[in-house]
Amino acid sequence: MPTLPPIANLQAFEAVARRRSFALAAAELNLTASAISHQVSRLEAQLDIRLFERSAHGVRLSPAGEHYLMHVGAALNAIATATDDLRHGIRNSLYVHSAPSIASLWLMPRLHRFAQAYPEISLNLSAAHTPSDFALGQADIDIRYGIPQWGDLVVEPLFEEAIVPLASPAFIKAHKLKRAEQLLDLPLIQSNVSIVQWSDWFGRFTKLRAPDRFSLRFDRAQMSLDAATQGLGVALESAVNAGGHLADGRLKAPFGMDQAVRVKAHFAVYPERHAKRPAVEAFLSWLHSEAAQT
Repeated sequence: MPTLPPIANLQAFEAVARRRSFALAAAELNLTASAISHQVSRLEAQLDIRLFERSAHGVRLSPAGEHYLMHVGAALNAIATATDDLRHGIRNSLYVHSAPSIASLWLMPRLHRFAQAYPEISLNLSAAHTPSDFALGQADIDIRYGIPQWGDLVVEPLFEEAIVPLASPAFIKAHKLKRAEQLLDLPLIQSNVSIVQWSDWFGRFTKLRAPDRFSLRFDRAQMSLDAATQGLGVALESAVNAGGHLADGRLKAPFGMDQAVRVKAHFAVYPERHAKRPAVEAFLSWLHSEAAQT
């Protein structure tokens, strides 16, 4: 058998080729840009051919690199898929990745029902804003938040969400909050990662301009909701994420649910090759059943 290059060098090459950046490839593979550069250089030395053309404007594949990427990318993907399939054949495991807020606020309170319905499936759940990389075998299903622009992946919407101002009953009472105009004189809580911002809400329901500055900013819906619960201001959040807070009276919608921006922003995302795996089929069926009741 011909001598094969070290797989680490091939992974570095593929990541740089796909990202068109040594720095982005390094972040993806949890290495330094210098280490990635050395791995690519060693690969080029072993092959005795230049795979990239480097310039002050960045890096791009050479013609030989373009040709090599077609084969190496397919081979690495085949290895990841084979490893993934073997893992699922040996252990009936399911790896689910999710956006953090929906994982903690919506998914976790319901997981006991999945465990009861499918006791034979070992569920592994991780959460981060960064989407999982299916090419690296990081997950079977990803529950993503945002605008669906995810290439060749299967994308299934989960539910419609009502994005609405929320505050604690004590805060509403103390400030006699009844009209949207009053919000301009009150502390507003900003959710940095939300696809619906205060400017969108003000533009939809008032003739006012949203403030440019906010008393508090968070990158997690959980923290925004906690801040509103503590009476620190008014949050603009999803009634799905705030379901528990609304149910037990910790938060209320001072202007009612009629003044909500409605969006579909959470999606179940997966490669088509995963669709026929029994554990994936079971989880998707359960997930959509739960979403239909939300």
